[in-house]
Amino acid sequence: MPMSEDRLVLYTDGASHGNPGESGVGIVMCDINHKEIKGFKKYIGVTTNNVAEYVALIIALQEAMKVRVKDVAVFSDSELLVRQILGIYKVRDDRLKQFFAIVENLREYFNNFSIEYIEREKNTTADKLAAQAIKERK
Repeated sequence: MPMSEDRLVLYTDGASHGNPGESGVGIVMCDINHKEIKGFKKYIGVTTNNVAEYVALIIALQEAMKVRVKDVAVFSDSELLVRQILGIYKVRDDRLKQFFAIVENLREYFNNFSIEYIEREKNTTADKLAAQAIKERK
């Protein structure tokens, strides 16, 4: 998918039915005006909600890399994820440390990377995709 814009806006969400439980991710790729270009959903098995949030971010960054965009703005309704990525919260969980390291590595590809916490009500499309991924897992 060739991009006419040099910046992508990514909305990400991870969902878990139970914690841990059946989990999925939803990602919405948008242009600089927040107009949806493409949505992604993926079932990721049984895991925690926090892991699902990290996996959603990782997949979103990988998708941005595939279209060779070097400038991304990420929006997530996971306050924990955003604050850990921004260095406000320390990553204490050993499993999350592994995902954090992957995100840090992927960030190096981008000239400009930002991540911002948004309220769940502003992330409904990604949230619906994550829920659909769990529902349609089979």
